[in-house]
This record gives sequence, C-alpha cells and structure tokens, in this order.
Amino acid sequence: MITYKYDRENIKAGIVHFGVGNFHRAHLQYYTNLLLEDSSQHGWGVFGAMIMPSDVKLYNALKENSGIYDLTACSPSGEKETYRIGSLVGLALGSEEPGAIIDRIASPDTKIITLTITEGGYRFDPEQKGSVFWYVAEGLLKRMEAGLPVTILSCDNLQHNGDTASAAFSAYFKARYPELARWAEENVTYPNSMVDRITPATKSGNITDVCCEDFIQWVIEDRFAAGRPSWEKVGVQFTDDVTPYENMKLSLLNASHSLLCYPAYLEGYRKVDAVLADSRYRSLIKAFMDIDVTPYVPAPSGIDIEDYKKTLLRRFSNSAISDQVARLCGDGAAKFEVYIVPTLRKMLRDGKDTSRLAFLIASYAKYLMSCKTEAGEDIEIHEPHLTDADRGVIASGDFHMFPGLSPFEGLELRNDAGFMEKYDFFCSCGVAEGLRLLLH
Repeated sequence: MITYKYDRENIKAGIVHFGVGNFHRAHLQYYTNLLLEDSSQHGWGVFGAMIMPSDVKLYNALKENSGIYDLTACSPSGEKETYRIGSLVGLALGSEEPGAIIDRIASPDTKIITLTITEGGYRFDPEQKGSVFWYVAEGLLKRMEAGLPVTILSCDNLQHNGDTASAAFSAYFKARYPELARWAEENVTYPNSMVDRITPATKSGNITDVCCEDFIQWVIEDRFAAGRPSWEKVGVQFTDDVTPYENMKLSLLNASHSLLCYPAYLEGYRKVDAVLADSRYRSLIKAFMDIDVTPYVPAPSGIDIEDYKKTLLRRFSNSAISDQVARLCGDGAAKFEVYIVPTLRKMLRDGKDTSRLAFLIASYAKYLMSCKTEAGEDIEIHEPHLTDADRGVIASGDFHMFPGLSPFEGLELRNDAGFMEKYDFFCSCGVAEGLRLLLH
C-alpha cells in the first residue's frame, strides 16, 4: 500500500470536479494525489460535485471516509499496486447542498472546473435546473461579479473535448444569461485534452475502491485562464495541440472497444480479456486497426504507431483488471458518433472496403433490436442518448432502417448500395459466420 504523505488539513480545493466516478478517481485524482506530495502544490486539491440521482450511494460511502479511497493498478503480468488517495478533499451532493457547489465554483480558491460527464453529457436543456450547465452558470455569475476567470477542463473521451465543452456551455450561457456569455468569451478557457486509463466498474466489497490498469496517459493543451497544477511533474504531458493524440486514441482504442463488444456480447462473452484470447477477435481488431484506421491517423511526434497498437492489444488482454464487455456496450449511440463515424465517413469517401464496420453496425442492430444474445439470454440495454425516432425504428424491428439512426446521421448509409449489401448479410447471419467471412 502506497499511502499519501501530505497533511490533508493543509490542502485547498483549487479544482471543482463534476462526475466523481471510477474513471475520474483512477485518473485525475491519481495524478493530483501524486502532485500534492509537493508542498508547493497544496492549492490543487479536488472538490467533488455529485449531482446525479445515481450518485447518492457513492457519495455517502465517500463522505463517511472523508473522501479517502483505495486505487489498485494492475499490470498485464498480474502485479498489483494499491494507492491510498487523499486528494478528494471536499464533497457535496447536489440534491442536498446545491448552494455548496455553487459557492465552491465561485470561490477565489477555485481555478479549474473539470468534467467527466460522458460523451452524451454535453447535450443540455436550458430549462433544466440542477444540470452541470446550471451549476456552472450559477457559479460563474458570481465569478463574473468578482472578476475571477476560470478554466473548464473536459476529461471525457471526445475528439476536441474542450471545443465541445466550449460550444455547449457557450450556447447555454447565451440561452440563459447573455451577459455571462459575453464575459465568458474573455474569461473562460476550454483546453482540449486526451485521457486514457482502462477502468472497469468496481466489483469489490467497498464501493469506494477502484481497480484500473497500470497504464495511464493524459495530454492537455496548455490554455489555463487562472493558473494550473504542475501536473507535468507527475507525468502529464502539456502541448499546444492535442489533436494527434486524441485522434490516435479514440480511433484505435475506443473504436476497437466498440468493434469487439457487440458481437462478443451476442456470443456470450462477458470479459474483454477472454474476447482477446479468441483468435478470431484478435485478428478482427488487428485488421481494423491496421487496414481501416491507421491510414487516417497520423502518429503524434515521438509516438511509434505500431508499438502503440501492440500495447493496446496487451492492455485489452489484461486479465488482472478483466474489463466488462457490458460496460463497453453501454451508451453506444454517443460512442458511435465519436469513435466510429469519423473513420467510416473517410472510408466511404475514399471507396474503401467497409466490411468490418458493416459487421459492427449489424451487430449493434441485433444487440438493440433483439435485446437477447444468440443463446436467448436477455440483454440489459443502457442507451440514454437515443432519440425518440431512434427508439421507434428499433421497436419496429426493421433492420434495414437501422443505419438511418441518429448516430449515423449524415453518412447516408441506406443510400450506399455496397455498404447496405454487406450490412444486410451480416444482419442475416450469426456472429460466427460473419467473423468467418471477414477473416477468410
């Protein structure tokens, strides 16, 4: 056990974070916990804003232990290292203390607002009270009065996540508080960042404990309006442009996760390392990365793309963390739009063979429309970002209409005869037959 050595009583919360889930506690908190050992960095503790109804149980458990929890990092060889994390120095539950969250955002001690609100969390209803947008706006109104700039830093798996956050918050401010929108243009920055650490859902006896892989990466554009932690001291990379890093990671790691999860779940797989032990899936993912993705992903300076892909396969095969296939399946509508569609659009433009992605979309269709595995087991579907029109198509059972769903909007897949021929075939056959054809 590696336990923090700083005095938590001397730590001020310079960061307010929305989304205190497993990934956040394995990633930003991990880096910050290491940094707080440096006495010059004691103004960068984290205050957790927990605003979702589903947060109550975790909030109560964390609060009972003053925000302290254990993080276990597991290597592919089976070695484990456990860290006691103390950087989460404050917590508030929105349903009980909304004012505490707003006041913390407004505090002069706060310099950065960070977010892990998922890929779909940047859609908003301007009339909804209690959303992340509402809290941030209410806090920023007070900062505006005091003349306090701030940085909003997205830690979500999105291409140009800072640009996405900027567009969403700016639109919200304009809809609710035009004066705040004008002030924010000059006083709020939204750096793009690339985050990476595979963190399965916790299955231990203690809800606060987190298990993750030993690999970790964070690349951030150095655009902070009110100062920042010296995270570079503990391995974070700062850059002028995060685009090459995020394109590489989202197009290779996250897209490969989507490619494997739906067909594997339909076949009965539940653990990602078991899927990678199946030579069919390993070959499928390798072909996808090498043939479909790599031509469209320029490697960042200093990165060997071939080594990166080999490392991904080792990470996916990590039985020590044994990531859940079901976790990867959740919220596919938001994930397809970010991870798959950009590459598929380029492949269609260039007349490339789209067989593997037709297989993926057919598998996704069967996953959603049948709600059952090939063995007849019920599937618990988690798709919060499908539209009402999408749900109508899924309920109709018309597989031919499925490629017209909102995640694929703009691709006009149903008008592409070559793609639809492949898609219809993969819909009509079992996963094993589809894989045989792809790997022939």
